Amino acid sequence: MLETIPSWTDERVELLRRLWEEGLSASQIATQLGGVTRNAVIGKVHRLGLSGRVKPGDGAVAGRKKVSREAEIELAESGPIAPEVIPIVSHRPAPDFPQAAPPVVAAPTALASSTRVTIMDLRESMCRWPMGDPTSSDFHYCGDRSITGLPYCTHHAQIAYQPAAERKRDRRAGGFR
Repeated sequence: MLETIPSWTDERVELLRRLWEEGLSASQIATQLGGVTRNAVIGKVHRLGLSGRVKPGDGAVAGRKKVSREAEIELAESGPIAPEVIPIVSHRPAPDFPQAAPPVVAAPTALASSTRVTIMDLRESMCRWPMGDPTSSDFHYCGDRSITGLPYCTHHAQIAYQPAAERKRDRRAGGFR
């Protein structure tokens, strides 16, 4: 048996509008209409351009106490109230907090001019460190002799790999998160 899905007839759309204006939720409207989901109701409300509503107890008014008319007049006559100034506190480490050691930077090694090989000339024993912009015709790879088991020469391996002890020290000092 083929089940028919109710379409948005004029009567159903009118009922949707009325229920929406009464403040019912999309779920409640879907239940009232029958045969449609909450999401279908939300979609139809959006397509119809019905205004969004502020839920009772929601928004800027929520949490405020009811102010008497006299109090409103008194507030209006007193003028604007200056906002409270809150000082900004600097967050500095406590004096007994150990200061992080300066990062250890490996001394730059003199790099012999690379062989400058293209991808077509690259072999297993050559350094695969990319050099330049891959979209330019001048792009090449280092091409120097790679360390056995690694894709890079000694110089580029120092850049690419850090000993585990240095990584742990950097994390404790706040270098990595």
